[in-house]
Amino acid sequence: MNKYLVLFHDRWDPKPEVMAAWQEWFASVGDQLVDSGNPLGDAVEVTKDGNHQLSAADGAATGYSIVTAASLADAERLIAGCPFRSSVRVYEAMAM
Repeated sequence: MNKYLVLFHDRWDPKPEVMAAWQEWFASVGDQLVDSGNPLGDAVEVTKDGNHQLSAADGAATGYSIVTAASLADAERLIAGCPFRSSVRVYEAMAM
């Protein structure tokens, strides 16, 4: 099984019904959920030329999870049931 980093690009909405939907999704993923993650706060991009604050308009991630799956396609299917509202990016964590 490979690990996949899932980056969410939504505004955080801690309403009880939203939280319940997330808990249901976490339970459905079962032991393939390595780290349920957290919402992400302020972000900064650091480069050799300096740094700048990131916003949603810059594509800043707003949360993450880590899952395991046999392939990127399998990870994509796993994420399909997730209650995200706008966008999710899934990256394979490569072995070093």
